[in-house]
Amino acid sequence: MRVTIKGQVTIPQHIRDKLGIRPATEIDFVEENDRVYIIKKKLPNEKFAGLRGIADVRTTTDEVMALTRGE
Repeated sequence: MRVTIKGQVTIPQHIRDKLGIRPATEIDFVEENDRVYIIKKKLPNEKFAGLRGIADVRTTTDEVMALTRGE
């Protein structure tokens, strides 16, 4: 793995899948005994974060508003 000039690396897909890392996932780096670990941050109020973006129903905003308002 190579570090870019901006200090970026690509996390391999199998590791992202295993850790549940998706776009916009917050991660942190932990140093311990001359090693660096990547951990996924646990953010408050992110109970449903794992479900974000998995819906396959295409509903418009107007349709959602009608459903929530009982129209």
